[in-house]
Amino acid sequence: MADEANRTAFLEIQGRMIETTAKLKQVQNQMRNKEGEKKRAYLTLDELRQLSDDTNTYKSIGRTFVLEPKSVLMDEQEQKFKDSESAIASLQTSKEYLEKQLGEVEANLRELLQQDPGLARQIMSI
Repeated sequence: MADEANRTAFLEIQGRMIETTAKLKQVQNQMRNKEGEKKRAYLTLDELRQLSDDTNTYKSIGRTFVLEPKSVLMDEQEQKFKDSESAIASLQTSKEYLEKQLGEVEANLRELLQQDPGLARQIMSI
């Protein structure tokens, strides 16, 4: 009976571990994407700053380019930069939380396997 309960607990912990790992990978990918957006916005801003104020600047909308004042493009890029920074900060918080959860799940799994060496042998034989 205890063996079956330990096996059920193992399967539950294993499911939580898989789920947490998947969420962590998703957050890491989102962070990577936001870092790319932030870098593009920074580089675009850097290039726009080098232009004189009377230079014609164009904004890409799909396949079309629309004439826009330099100030409008700079404002948009600054907003993208700030949005990316705030998104990265919140994703970092999520990442730290998920890493903590993953550590707890691993500790629970280790504890379960130490309590029932027979279960550990069964798992290793699979």
